[in-house]
Amino acid sequence: MATKTITKKKKKLSVLKRARQAAKHELRNMAVKSKVKTFIKKLESLYAGKDKEAIEKGLKEAISVISNAASKGVIHKNTASRKISRVTKKTNKALAS
Repeated sequence: MATKTITKKKKKLSVLKRARQAAKHELRNMAVKSKVKTFIKKLESLYAGKDKEAIEKGLKEAISVISNAASKGVIHKNTASRKISRVTKKTNKALAS
């Protein structure tokens, strides 16, 4: 019975570099997405306080973070627009009541 010889396939350098880049991008993307979620949660927690200036400042910061994520390509521009729209609606509703 003949034995199979297993040869180790050499990986190309470009493949290895792509894997390193993918790992870096994954970490960056996770950090940016987490930051977006954090700012939205911070803004929603301000609604209970009824401090108009703090809410408006929080909205401005949240919109900035979301737009920045879209410009970096971490989230799609339509997703960013949807998030901004929803946050703005909630904020206007909180300020009206």
